[in-house]
Amino acid sequence: MVARSGNMGVGDTSIPSSERPELGSVNIPLGEYPATSTNEGVDAVKVATEIVSRFNDALSKKDHAAIAGIFLKDKSYWRDHLALTWDLRTSKGSDKVKSYLDSSKVQLTKVELDKSSAFRAPKFGPIDAWGDVKGISFFVKFETDVGRGEGIANLAEESGEWKFFTLFTVLKELKGYEEPVSRRRTRGVKHGGDPNRKNWKERREAEKEEVDPKVFIIGSGQGGLTVAARLKMLNIPSLMIDSNERVGDNWRKRYRQLVLHDPVWYDHMPYVPFPAHWPVFTPKDKLAEWFEAYVNILELNVWTSTDLKSTSWDENKKQWTVVVERRKPDGTTETRTLHPKHIVQATGHSGKKNFPTIKGMEGFKGDRLCHSSEHPGANPASKGKKAVVVGCCNSGHDIAQDFYEKGYDITIVQRSTTCVISSTAICDIGLKGLYDEDAPPTEDADMFLWSIPSELFKKQQIKVTKAQAEHDKKILDGLSAAGFKTDSGPMGAGLLMKYFQRGGGYYIDVGASQLIVDKKIKVKQGQEIEQILPNGIKFADGTELEADEIVFATGYQNMRSQARLIFGDEVADRVSDVWGFNDEGEFRTMWQKSGHPGLWFMGGNLAISRYYSRILALQIKAIEEGIAGTGKEAKANI
Repeated sequence: MVARSGNMGVGDTSIPSSERPELGSVNIPLGEYPATSTNEGVDAVKVATEIVSRFNDALSKKDHAAIAGIFLKDKSYWRDHLALTWDLRTSKGSDKVKSYLDSSKVQLTKVELDKSSAFRAPKFGPIDAWGDVKGISFFVKFETDVGRGEGIANLAEESGEWKFFTLFTVLKELKGYEEPVSRRRTRGVKHGGDPNRKNWKERREAEKEEVDPKVFIIGSGQGGLTVAARLKMLNIPSLMIDSNERVGDNWRKRYRQLVLHDPVWYDHMPYVPFPAHWPVFTPKDKLAEWFEAYVNILELNVWTSTDLKSTSWDENKKQWTVVVERRKPDGTTETRTLHPKHIVQATGHSGKKNFPTIKGMEGFKGDRLCHSSEHPGANPASKGKKAVVVGCCNSGHDIAQDFYEKGYDITIVQRSTTCVISSTAICDIGLKGLYDEDAPPTEDADMFLWSIPSELFKKQQIKVTKAQAEHDKKILDGLSAAGFKTDSGPMGAGLLMKYFQRGGGYYIDVGASQLIVDKKIKVKQGQEIEQILPNGIKFADGTELEADEIVFATGYQNMRSQARLIFGDEVADRVSDVWGFNDEGEFRTMWQKSGHPGLWFMGGNLAISRYYSRILALQIKAIEEGIAGTGKEAKANI
């Protein structure tokens, strides 16, 4: 669930839009669940205790074959985020589990049951998040020789014996470098007779101006803010830069009616959750104000009105040279040169705007022709004029709805298909029980969500999508009757899998769909744009649309394309493909080694940024402290 997405307005239509992955991304196959257990009277705590005991006994003997033997032979998964190899990995089947343990860079030393809450404690019940497959589930805590983490296990029966169906482990902290929270919080003051000591405000102002960052972060949206917050807690000096005048302008300057399509429970940020009175759906300007407050509350370093002028990487020193230009309030500029060890590109998971070049654009004589990122909102004074929006994802629908509300004659151009799910269905079906008013703590919900291997998540989402489609049947049927084509995502797996797999192609309905059904927003479907006319658009079928305004809500290119613009070809050519899935079902390149030393990619919606910001920050901390491994793998990003 995201407010900004890519769009179906451009791209290859030789494959159904629901199936097209991000370039090079693996189209995840469907996972297979074991048979459900009928052993309703099982003592879940006893079984979990015995399994963990067997696991620890094998650990103590470094008997990887014995550990693998506790997993189902073929239908099992171990998903591990950083705990054993400083990578994001998923191993499928007991043989792969053994191979993974054999190749681990970090020694797992102890696993224990977590019975700290009813949600975390062992229980017999659904292990498929839908209720069709029953087994035993429980949370665990673990230690390695360098850190501590948590995980989730699901057990199923095989030939009358309980075994791991899934195991998830994620590193949460490094030993000796724990975050200064709760009982470890700082004193905040140093009493005593130093006549030169500065107060908090003076120290803070000096830090902001004189920071010598080990980590240089490009962008101060949710990606930049969350990773800066995680690094702050790990005592890694960082600096964000943003070309905008204020933190939050990346939201503040977008189209007038923009409101997050995700509910508040899904969108909390690390360390400072939204307060209890916060609206369910956050308006863009309110979020922008929150971002500014977040910087001040967490004492994050950011230079706004700052442009990146040049970067270069020193292979011998293993550091960057970064030149920036800051625009001062008095109109003057200042050039600064920095030497960080790491750069985090936090410009969103997408790259530069996808603004097509079409014959005749330069001759358009209407009021405006622009990309959605530049659209200021419909002009009420232009009531009665004709507008065309090219592209049918969140931005396209929101902008079309805004045009309609301001009295325009509005048409939306849809070239292929769009996955449409109502906001109500997402809240009441898709997120219910995990991210809602009565849900478990956000940290637990995140653990549960990311513990699910992608193949199984896709399988589950097919059921979720069917239930959501049944809820939305009236609106979906109405869209079809109006000539608007919908899909149900990759293999029927819905919105989230479409977002994860290719970064866009969906609309979370907050009202525009009914306007399309009622013919208040007209649809031009299935045709290429052949030419922009002085006063409209000509399509491949020869038809024409008059237009005073044309907005291309055609999304954004791969984040790697933005890296090429920022860093040049030499750096970008070393970077792996960004976003989408690899063959283990993990995201490609984001929040992990990029292919170029000292360069990291950070992006995603608020919920994704909340979880993966810790993943990225822990890797940088481990590198800076000399903890991350011993071989070539460890040196890749040093």
